[in-house]
Amino acid sequence: MSAGAPLGADATARRFLLLTATRWLPVGLTFGMTVLLPAERGIPLGELGLILAAQGVVTLLLEVPTGSVADTWGRRPLLVVAGAIALAATVLFVVASSLWLFALASALQGVYRALDSGPLESWYVDTAQAAAPGVAIERTLARAGTVLGCAIAGGAVVGGGLVAWHPVGHGSALVLPFVVSAALIALHTALTAALVREPRRGARTGALGEVPDGAGLSSGPGGGAAPGLEVDGAGGGAAGDGGASGIAAPSPTGWRALLRTTASGLGLLRGSKVLRGLVLVEVFWALAMIGFETLAPLRLSDLLGSEAEAAALFAPASGAAWALFAVGSWLAGLAGARWGVATGAMIARVVNGVFVAFMALNAGVVGLLAAYGLAYLSHGGAGPLHSTLLHRCASSENRSVVLSLNSMIASGTYSVALLVVLPAAQAWGTGPALVGLGVLSTLGALFYLPARRAERAAALAARAPAVQCAGGA
Repeated sequence: MSAGAPLGADATARRFLLLTATRWLPVGLTFGMTVLLPAERGIPLGELGLILAAQGVVTLLLEVPTGSVADTWGRRPLLVVAGAIALAATVLFVVASSLWLFALASALQGVYRALDSGPLESWYVDTAQAAAPGVAIERTLARAGTVLGCAIAGGAVVGGGLVAWHPVGHGSALVLPFVVSAALIALHTALTAALVREPRRGARTGALGEVPDGAGLSSGPGGGAAPGLEVDGAGGGAAGDGGASGIAAPSPTGWRALLRTTASGLGLLRGSKVLRGLVLVEVFWALAMIGFETLAPLRLSDLLGSEAEAAALFAPASGAAWALFAVGSWLAGLAGARWGVATGAMIARVVNGVFVAFMALNAGVVGLLAAYGLAYLSHGGAGPLHSTLLHRCASSENRSVVLSLNSMIASGTYSVALLVVLPAAQAWGTGPALVGLGVLSTLGALFYLPARRAERAAALAARAPAVQCAGGA
């Protein structure tokens, strides 16, 4: 394929899946250790909530602006900048020894998450639909969930092995996984720069202000095709076209387009009951995530009496859990075809909350880790279904904004809830906190009801499982 030839849908999917793997492998290496390393260095549980909240607050503030930048000026440059910031955050986390240094590293991680949230997936959807209008994106999204789970699972196993190996006699055994993670982040950033190819955004900014509320709504499984994409080469664009990224330099017109893109996404949220319901699901989903992401390693540490022992055991347990996540993502495709995408998402949301609550049972280490793994199985099943519903509510002009709105609600809820949950867990124990989080998170299933009604109505009208978001369906 020549450098300037458009990518086909299959080639785009392969690149998307590869970059999904390299994106999440470093996360697996340090999974759970971002809680255990500060604890090992003397950070109390209450202050740990402040560290984690710093990431969420920064992400909350930057989610929508960075999504608008991605939709207006291009996804590739944001992804490359995000990789550089992730590398800096990881290095700072390794050397941090005080609350404020850990909080700064966490805040940088929040910037990274805001920049990274949505552009890669949006790039895949728009490029694939440009090459093959009507392509069933939910299949690739389900495969991406499986790849994500396998990448984190493999990384977690390797990370646990690095902790157990501990080749450096002095210092913490938890440091080496972060060092290897930093190297893999650098590799992922280089691959992103080489493989992500996208249209010149400057040629499209003039139309951005004309995107109506609900634009891009589809009658097919994957949403509408992105019109008029002419894909540049990986290094694309001659001088004067925006250089290597193929993005025109920001201008007054570009800034206006950025604001119009943001308004388009916010207008869609205001006018669509379906989209409002989807982002509100994230409020309850975030509560469950606090349970199985943050409280699980702390509860294991309480049971074992040592952060290092907890890290060594939690790493392979996380690997198994993320393998189950991959299985759940694969099952999501079957569930969506069998019961409908929205109904499958509702089932996954309830099951996930139940298993978070089960983590509080006095069943020892084995019982805790079994419930933890099953929580990840249902977590993996929910992701592709939820993402498919979101993409059906977006167009190519505002897709990253819609994804960022969804992520903003999740990160904001996560951050605020941490400030309450972790002090409560310190005062009353992790068990009661897990029960409360699990039970509350099941209520999120109710907010899929508008999507389910719209999906059924569309299926009856057009014989296609599509969600119509226009007019507050």
